[in-house]
Amino acid sequence: MNLENKVAIITGSGRGIGKALALEFARNGAAVVCCARTEKDIQETAAMIKKENGQCLAVATDVSDKLQVHKMVERTIKHFGRIDVLINNAARIPVIDGLWEVDPDLWWEELAVNLRGPMLCSHVVLPYMIARNEGIIVNMSGGTKIPGRTSYCCSKVALKCLTELLAQELESIKSSVIAFSMMPGLVKTKRTLCEAQSPQGIKWNPNTKAMFDAGKDQPPENCARAIIKLIRSDGHELNGKIFLTNDILS
Repeated sequence: MNLENKVAIITGSGRGIGKALALEFARNGAAVVCCARTEKDIQETAAMIKKENGQCLAVATDVSDKLQVHKMVERTIKHFGRIDVLINNAARIPVIDGLWEVDPDLWWEELAVNLRGPMLCSHVVLPYMIARNEGIIVNMSGGTKIPGRTSYCCSKVALKCLTELLAQELESIKSSVIAFSMMPGLVKTKRTLCEAQSPQGIKWNPNTKAMFDAGKDQPPENCARAIIKLIRSDGHELNGKIFLTNDILS
């Protein structure tokens, strides 16, 4: 897919990887819909895009809320008339602790953002993509089997399964719409820094802090470049697959 004049919805684009994605997509000619819960953050991203003469629409949205997702997609269609790419990147500040110690409501809220959010956004966007027989959905995956991070890990394992099954469903109706997963690797974001700096994070997963201290993280721009490289490749080779940033850029 050539991104020139295409429209991309990027959730969680107020900071971190999502912000890097929004800027990179705009620089490659796409009109970007910046979506996140915090209005101030997405307005800052939108201002940066517009300063570089890019097209952008900022829509404050909680992706775990069905009504807000519908309104965000309706505004996108009304403003730009189409949706070509959906990147489900939004993530919640992690719940870190032993399962017997966590707040069950906060545990479930992380699943609501990490899993329900991509499901809802895909559910609402897919009819527009299927009608045009064109479109790409990218679900941001992550590491699994991390002690103390049961909510995160369960959500990411389920999201991987959701992506694979969605790809099969699209193939079964002979649609050209594709879905794949992306693992960005370790990037300094508000979420990962919480894991590296909090007592619970250091207790349950000291490897995150150790990798940051050793400078083994990578900039969020790497993930953005990797996704764009994939989107420009043969879509039939992407459907249902999971990719790692380092593998794509190496």
